[in-house]
Amino acid sequence: MSRATPQTATAETMSRQQREISVSEFFLKNRHLLGFDSPRKALLTAVKEAVDNSLDACEEAGILPEISVEITQTGEKRFRMDVTDNGPGVVRQQVPRIFAKLLYGSKFHRLRMSRGQQGIGISAAGMYGQLTTGAATRILSRISKGKMAHHIEVQIDTRKNTPTILKDVELDWRPAFPRPAPDGAFGIPEASPHGTSVTIEMEAQYIRGKLSVDEFLRQCLVANPHLQLHYRINLLNKEVDAEGQAATPLVEGQWISWMRLAHQLPVPPVEIKPHPHGVELGMLMQMLRDTESRTLRGALSEDFSRVSSPTALDICTRAGLDPKANPRRIAQRDIEGLFKAVNETKLMRPPTDCLSPIGEELIAGGLAKEIQAEFCTAVTRDPTVYRGNPFQVEVGLAYAKAGENEGLSGDDPVRVLRFANRVPLLYMGGACAITKAISGVNWKNYGLAQPRGSVPVGPAVIMVHIASVWVPFTSESKEAIAHYPEIIREITFCVQECGRRLAVHLSRRNRENEVERKRSYIEKYIPHLAHGLKDILDLPGKEEDRVVQILRKMLERSHLET
Repeated sequence: MSRATPQTATAETMSRQQREISVSEFFLKNRHLLGFDSPRKALLTAVKEAVDNSLDACEEAGILPEISVEITQTGEKRFRMDVTDNGPGVVRQQVPRIFAKLLYGSKFHRLRMSRGQQGIGISAAGMYGQLTTGAATRILSRISKGKMAHHIEVQIDTRKNTPTILKDVELDWRPAFPRPAPDGAFGIPEASPHGTSVTIEMEAQYIRGKLSVDEFLRQCLVANPHLQLHYRINLLNKEVDAEGQAATPLVEGQWISWMRLAHQLPVPPVEIKPHPHGVELGMLMQMLRDTESRTLRGALSEDFSRVSSPTALDICTRAGLDPKANPRRIAQRDIEGLFKAVNETKLMRPPTDCLSPIGEELIAGGLAKEIQAEFCTAVTRDPTVYRGNPFQVEVGLAYAKAGENEGLSGDDPVRVLRFANRVPLLYMGGACAITKAISGVNWKNYGLAQPRGSVPVGPAVIMVHIASVWVPFTSESKEAIAHYPEIIREITFCVQECGRRLAVHLSRRNRENEVERKRSYIEKYIPHLAHGLKDILDLPGKEEDRVVQILRKMLERSHLET
């Protein structure tokens, strides 16, 4: 049978096939961009997005965060995720849009440090659950003690990127958290007067290991010492771990709780205005069109940070423009001259109170709590700038006690913990600027072996945290940081300082070990030396024990003086 000849398209037929593509449709077909490219990774990504939202909400409301994460297996390849927090709650009108509309949020346009940035994460998790199981996202939220909670179930209309409400009722619900009893069991849960709970059922896979939900939550505690966390997983049967061995999690069916290390919230970051040196030409044009100022001088001084009124006048003079000109009516050619003048003007760096670093003391404390370390140190660099965006680098280094930490040995690569705005980054380590910076340091100078072009080898943990108003991730899934030279340079300096401190510790430890070796060697031969002295000096037999005691006291005194 002959094959039909396809009709040639015309401009008219092609025009009839054109239609708008919603952002939901795009990410539905390209969900790998958001971190939902495998069932195993999907579960981790969903938990990550929910926990990030809870932490941001609690901190912004001035509430010490308490979060519970429960994962329940409902089928062979289906899991239900429940994440509950004691945050301020969400008002009824905003619930559908926050949880079932992509690119909707309050953080995208604000220049201040926050975990979420794009308004995609939690709604994308709900969309993935809807795609793989058909189930709606369930939200319970209560904003105060005197008001009822809202129980809302939503799905995304992917063609329009709008929420569809399937259930909307009021009920008397309060978020409750398990409370450990002195005997190790759990007593009556304690309820909070406000908070939010989100439930998503999805096709997923639970596997233990370095890229698991368990590991993500443990690392969350290192970067967020003010967090109190509860975790439980309920499995239908045994799963396999990353090495393919049958394994049942230690926490299966029972709550495990981690108490907070710090009882004070981090210093809240302050929103800042854009810095002129980080604004590109097209953005400058848009800002001048949208400004509320009536003069060009006013627009420069009021809409940008670090631009005073005299500095704005100097920029206008350099560009040959009237400071009193209407900024909305400036021609494109003149804006290009203004852009050049801005970049030629020396300005102060942007303010850094928009950042909230963890701090050296809490980093060292978090690492010491995570591993049994014989040496632990942390360094926080002064804030600096890339593309006009302030950022700050912090590094912690812990050298483990031999044989006391599972997974840390002298023959394996060091364990690298990567964080951006207090969020653990587990995937795509090889593509991250953090790994590149660590690999570029000559660790042999600091006492650790290092294969060429790789991370060092040894029983150590290196933690790197980057705090920024806008973290330059390599993709929407927020798993690796782009290779900006400024960022790599700051990480390198910070890591080198930790390396120098480690070298001092290892050198001191080696000297002490050598002294102890010599001391034990001498002590071993003290009885023989005493016996020889007895024979040479012709001492009575009972004097031999006295000579041994005198020699040992002399050795001990010499050791204390050293």
